[in-house]
Amino acid sequence: MAQVLEFKLPDLGEGLTEAEIVRWLVEVGDVVAIDQPVVEVETAKAMVEVPCPYGGVVTARFGEEGTELPVGAPLITVAVGERPASGEADAAGAEGSGNVLVGYGTSEAPARRRRVRREQPVSGASAAGSRAVTGQGAAPAAVNGQAGAPETEDGPVPVISPLVRRLARQNGLDLRELTGSGPDGLILRADVEYALRAAARAGAAAQTAQPHAPVPQPHAAVPQATSTATAPQPTAPQPTGTAAHGEIRTPLKGIRGAVADKLGRSRREIPDATCWVDADATELMRARTAMNAAGGPKISLLALLARICTAALARFPELNSTVDAEAREVVRFDHVHLGFAAQTDRGLVVPVVRDAHARDAESLTAEFARLTEAGRTGTLTPAELTGGTFTLNNYGVFGVDGSTPIINHPEAAMLGVGRIVPKPWVHEGELAVRQVVQLSLTFDHRVCDGGTAGGFLRYVADCVEQPAVLLRTL
Repeated sequence: MAQVLEFKLPDLGEGLTEAEIVRWLVEVGDVVAIDQPVVEVETAKAMVEVPCPYGGVVTARFGEEGTELPVGAPLITVAVGERPASGEADAAGAEGSGNVLVGYGTSEAPARRRRVRREQPVSGASAAGSRAVTGQGAAPAAVNGQAGAPETEDGPVPVISPLVRRLARQNGLDLRELTGSGPDGLILRADVEYALRAAARAGAAAQTAQPHAPVPQPHAAVPQATSTATAPQPTAPQPTGTAAHGEIRTPLKGIRGAVADKLGRSRREIPDATCWVDADATELMRARTAMNAAGGPKISLLALLARICTAALARFPELNSTVDAEAREVVRFDHVHLGFAAQTDRGLVVPVVRDAHARDAESLTAEFARLTEAGRTGTLTPAELTGGTFTLNNYGVFGVDGSTPIINHPEAAMLGVGRIVPKPWVHEGELAVRQVVQLSLTFDHRVCDGGTAGGFLRYVADCVEQPAVLLRTL
């Protein structure tokens, strides 16, 4: 007798909580092998083929192409082999492959949930908003089969990610009063945000309904309208694509949503500062031309700038670091995983060149080309988009001279490079037309002061102006 096993959307790493089904690679009735890719999904980071850890016959698929599923939602079910007479499941299927895909395993025993503290209850309007989500006046969810029984302090609250739990805590929202819309009542970020919006509307409605009522005293409940016929009720959020006249609304999801979240977090958490300098890049351009004229693989300008960056970070390692805010420590790295900004049809991505400090210009050129092409085709893996320690942003390709880069959280700095254009420049005491570039460095002021940042930028500029400076440090 076959055993039917359920395979759920795994944790794809880096805090990703959902993925969109792009293409199914199997049909119901197909026979799949252990670790065979069964579906292609798109996360906020990349396109990923998800392998199934079980071998057998596909009996069901969950979600149509284009559907967005949260982590932990069922993907497929697989009928695995024949069950031995002893009643133990077939080892190859029931136990799974044991392989790991960016942070998920296939072992049978789930990890124990850690204890969670009971959130502070919502007062006033917030409480009203919470009730609006669970149903006005509805009793708390059943616990141990007893309707209306409150959950114990040690009871688990199914929340899709720690970020959602923190969002609720920061706004004084009691998660135990919400009914999650995810699988098995899983509380999603959208549930918390809807509850907060409903709470705000309920508070505004109460004030509108009783404009002459006295101002509530501290800790007093917000007055509620007595007539259910006239009392404004919280309305459901507008569906995607619905907009008022003259508005076009685009959901912040996928890569665009990930970029928005990351840049917003960078601005909130990192006290950044920017310094910049103009540099004469004439000699650097001549050096590149000479290198490419000598035969062999062509060397890209980005690769030369990357070599300069890694040499500068060796001299100023404070900028190749991150801040552990909880431990109040600066974590300095002994390797350079160099991120570089790449614009694609799907949006801005930042692939990472691993161990850039150990690569020569030829190797860097090849790796930049490979990752850029993967970004354009949407085949970058989460591992190729994470783990950077410093980012190089060549926004000169857009025809602009300067910018103030936003640090790629949780890194400590980013070097921006503008376009290289002919400009009047004083060279060897005379006015001449030279190839000039503006360099800008945005840095986390917690890891260093202006002297270190200025020294780094000045060294980069010196290498651009006189590439022989770089040769002396190699």
